[in-house]
Amino acid sequence: MEVPRRPQPSSFTLALPKQASSAPSPLGAVEADLRKQQLQERNDSVGEETFGEEEELDISEEAPGPLNVSQDGCSEERSAEDAEEAQKKCDEEDASAKERAAQRQMLAIEELVQSERNYLRLMQLSTVTIRGNLQKLQPPPANLDSMFVYIQDVMDVSRRLLGLLDQKQVLPEEPLFLEILCDSFLSLSSDIEAAYKEYLSNYSQVTVLEDSYKQKEALWNDIIRVVKTSAPEVNATSLSFFLVMPVQRIARYPLLLQTIQKHTDRSHPAYALLERTAHTSIALNCRINEYKRFREVADKYKKTETLTIKDKINRLNTHSIAKKTARLSQHIKHETGIAPKRVDEEFGALEGFFYVLEQGILKLLENVETYLQHLQRFLSCKTEEFDLDMDGEKAPICYKEITTALRQWILPTFEKRMRTLMHKPLCALRDLMVGPRNLIRKRLDKLLDYELIEAKSSLSYEEQAVANTYKTINTLLLNELPRFNGLALQMIWSMLGTFSCLHSDLASDMEQLFQSFAQQLPHSSLNHGAFWEWAESAVLEGAGRLETLCRGVVNTLNAPVVQPLSPSSQRRLKQLMDKHGSGKIYQVMETVVGTRDLDLNLARGELVAIISEVDTRGDKRRWLVDAGGRRGYAPSSKLIRYHQPSEDPPPSPNPILPDGGIGIRRHSYSPESRLLTVRSQPCFQVLAAYNFAARGNHEVSIRAGEPVRILEPHDKRGNPEWSLVEAAGGKRGYVPSNYLIVTPLGAGPLGSSH
Repeated sequence: MEVPRRPQPSSFTLALPKQASSAPSPLGAVEADLRKQQLQERNDSVGEETFGEEEELDISEEAPGPLNVSQDGCSEERSAEDAEEAQKKCDEEDASAKERAAQRQMLAIEELVQSERNYLRLMQLSTVTIRGNLQKLQPPPANLDSMFVYIQDVMDVSRRLLGLLDQKQVLPEEPLFLEILCDSFLSLSSDIEAAYKEYLSNYSQVTVLEDSYKQKEALWNDIIRVVKTSAPEVNATSLSFFLVMPVQRIARYPLLLQTIQKHTDRSHPAYALLERTAHTSIALNCRINEYKRFREVADKYKKTETLTIKDKINRLNTHSIAKKTARLSQHIKHETGIAPKRVDEEFGALEGFFYVLEQGILKLLENVETYLQHLQRFLSCKTEEFDLDMDGEKAPICYKEITTALRQWILPTFEKRMRTLMHKPLCALRDLMVGPRNLIRKRLDKLLDYELIEAKSSLSYEEQAVANTYKTINTLLLNELPRFNGLALQMIWSMLGTFSCLHSDLASDMEQLFQSFAQQLPHSSLNHGAFWEWAESAVLEGAGRLETLCRGVVNTLNAPVVQPLSPSSQRRLKQLMDKHGSGKIYQVMETVVGTRDLDLNLARGELVAIISEVDTRGDKRRWLVDAGGRRGYAPSSKLIRYHQPSEDPPPSPNPILPDGGIGIRRHSYSPESRLLTVRSQPCFQVLAAYNFAARGNHEVSIRAGEPVRILEPHDKRGNPEWSLVEAAGGKRGYVPSNYLIVTPLGAGPLGSSH
């Protein structure tokens, strides 16, 4: 059976020995005073008013023998006097403690205000005097202005805080000043956070730039000399002495406010407001630190590095190989369904909208660049410089003056505004898309790493760092990507509105220009409806002529090209014909450069065989071809059916010649003989020896025995294997030269007999 223990008292009573005499001894009162003096000395030596549990002195005195009424009365009076004196001393001590606390509170308030004034003065000294003297150096330090980015915002918020304190004209020792101080700080807390978080995030760039200055000894000595001469009263040896002050100041606000709170009595009317202000300053520092951490992660991963193959190989190590292998394995598991794929609908929507914006910006930028190129080509055509021998006609002179004004003043101004207000902002917006795109890609990599360690109960230091990195990037994108998408969309709409305004201004300028020549131009006397009817018909007529001209140019440029084949090309031709047949052989008209997957790079004149006239998606503009071993896609618009020149013409269905007539066949080009030439003798005529069906706009169909007129005995490139002829009905086009024969003029058409 366990013996119960007696509980230990939290406080004890000191029992003094009883007095033998009947008169009460003053020892108890003396020892109590001694104890209080020791406690007071201890408090004074520490400097703070802290009281613990007071020790109780239980002094019981008993006098043997019979009680004396007079002695009891005297002891009661003395005890009352001692108690009154002790109470008086306690009140004095409380009053002195409150007075000391009030003094410390006032000193802390004065320190906050005075240090804020000194801080603002030194910041103004660095940004105005020292910065101005550094800019006078020859040459001035590079990127000097970037060291003072966001410092004006920090100075502005400090200046506003002091302005609110001075506006009320209340002294720091007055009780109302504390309430004014707290109200001012709380009203500016959001501005303080916005100013300091940007400055602190950019402070690492300041240190990097200062380190670059230190690498140049002469420049660094000049900077130190300027700093010392500009601020002789401050023992500063570098710019960082001043530029680190905002970093230190934002962290000092909670310390100063907590010191004021420590020496403020809870009964003070502004104590609750002071407590809230101190908590706000602490939370403000926490948010700034979190923002700075997010920015550091973003700056680390949004950089675009252009590494060579050698640099990438040098970066390979066992850790990176293992990490990339694990990511690839996890990605394969997701695609095959072995492991579930984490789906974040909110982030997926933001990511999809971001890529839509990026594609829209790139397409708009491409269209604007094409527009400017066409405008530049138009301006390069100086038609007014040509002498067209129309000096006597009024209308051409007016048109010439209008064209000159357009090319020299109106359109160059329009082009300059287009580049400034459209092209440059679009280029800047395109460059801004790189950072978020890299962060989105890096988030996917970190997500794969995070999924590998997510199920573990305990994480190592490196694994915890991986998890924190993923969470940071994910949180950063969820917070910042909606704002970025919104601003990008707003910029796109703004630039589209700018594009419309630019063309409206261009139309106004052109209208004003034409009005000055309106009376000198023809049809200016027509009414509004008749004028626009005439203008529409004139434009349509001109467009028709232009279309005819373009079609003729295209037909001329797309004329069949048959080049002599090299031995290697002949071997490829034989190989392709044996494999695919002669009907599938095509020739490349223009050089083909592959731009998509499975596209081929083909030279002009190269022979290919058609495998399929559509790609896997059903696009008829991309044909699958065989280039003699290489297979891939090529644009159908750059391929033309190959016509193989033969030694002898193909047999005619009815090659009946007139009696006594000898038909002269046109053969392929040979170095010894020149092909068909137009004879000037009227005793011969040119007939078609065989049927020929045109396969394009540049060719003409002829029938055997049909007379034709040779316009050119070769094509536009001088190839004599094709001849430009005029058939019946005035149709013109190319036909093979070996399909034509020359007969006597009186022999009649082929197939007739005399």
